[in-house]
Amino acid sequence: MTTETKLPFDQEYVSSFSKQNNEPGWLLGVRNSAFAAIDTLPLPRPDKTKINKWNFTSFTKHTVESGAFTSVEELPENVKTLIAAEGAKNLYIQRNNTPAFSVLTDELKNQGVIFTDIFTAARDHADLVQKYFMNGVKADEHRLTALHAALLNGGVFIYVPKNVEIKEPLQAVFLHDNAEASLFNHVLVVADDNSQVTYVENYISTADEENGIANIVTEVFANTNARVAYGAVDNLSKGITTYVNRRGTAARDAKIEWALGLMNDGNTISENVTNLVGDGSFGDAKTVVVGRGEQIQNFTTQITHWGKNSEGYILKHGVMKDSASSIFNGIGKIEHGASKSNAEQESRVLMLSEKARGDANPILLIDEDDVTAGHAASVGRVDPVQLYYLMSRGIPKQEAERLVIHGFLAPVVNQLPIEAVKKGLVEVIERKVK
Repeated sequence: MTTETKLPFDQEYVSSFSKQNNEPGWLLGVRNSAFAAIDTLPLPRPDKTKINKWNFTSFTKHTVESGAFTSVEELPENVKTLIAAEGAKNLYIQRNNTPAFSVLTDELKNQGVIFTDIFTAARDHADLVQKYFMNGVKADEHRLTALHAALLNGGVFIYVPKNVEIKEPLQAVFLHDNAEASLFNHVLVVADDNSQVTYVENYISTADEENGIANIVTEVFANTNARVAYGAVDNLSKGITTYVNRRGTAARDAKIEWALGLMNDGNTISENVTNLVGDGSFGDAKTVVVGRGEQIQNFTTQITHWGKNSEGYILKHGVMKDSASSIFNGIGKIEHGASKSNAEQESRVLMLSEKARGDANPILLIDEDDVTAGHAASVGRVDPVQLYYLMSRGIPKQEAERLVIHGFLAPVVNQLPIEAVKKGLVEVIERKVK
């Protein structure tokens, strides 16, 4: 059973918006089909989390025009601190819904690398974008993916040609500094055969929004023997309800590594799925979370093995403060025929108060005999012995708790393969645990 979705925009608006953007006909078709299907599709059903009363559709403006930046020096200080020195060479800034700054080195341009906003890519590289757009995440999976496809209003496209290895990271910063702006961002990363890329993104809110919406979809395609390292730090404000779906598809001998710092202050649903389609493919998903206030969060990380000799690793650590609650679902699925595959996962949640809640659910779904699989999970409170030891050395209780939190998250943070993500994440964690 589905219920009617009340949207502030109709299908005529969607078509008009697409035409104003000079979008190709195929993208307009995707939008219209998705919009028509919204009321026929159910909401997703994250385990143990009721979202039917969450706000995913009530907002006043679909797009907000914002000023651009002519140089990195014009960026706000809180954005400058997110940009690694090497990242400034290949950088994209989106301010609310406006492509505000973009730079790519001539060396990468000459090699055929594409790093641009999603709308420019749809116009200038239509065949390439059409081949992959909403192919990993289908528009008709549920109501939120349909809303995303219909109301897409930002994002980036990255293409790395065959045999091109990008040594320095590509970085995108999505700055939300207007309380009226909604985010329906789509990030599409395509690494062709034998290529390699590291991509880092940051979401940062500086506006106090009471009824905001972020509906974010990422699709990563690592073709034969390609390598993609994808790092993200999400730091959206308390008033923003967030749905984020990051999904990867790895072909033969390809590798996808996720390094995710999920630091939003509002209610959040996060899906991170890696499909190991090719033989010898590899997926690694590392996630750290800090929840505070009264926020409710649900995190599902899944690696599905289709190819033989594929390897999948899930590592998640979360800290819950105040009255925050979270569900951690880790799913390792080995399909029939994916022999000699290995699925490993670990999820741990630390609760800092009596009202904080955490739930770690390790799930292994094995349809093949000749495989290796394992899991570990724990949920608990701060060890009073640890606190007592630190406080007995003259450390105040608040500082002692801060040290315990950093120590708890360190096994994940220290393994993040992207230095820029690690540095930014540590700074966000420090702010949130004080």
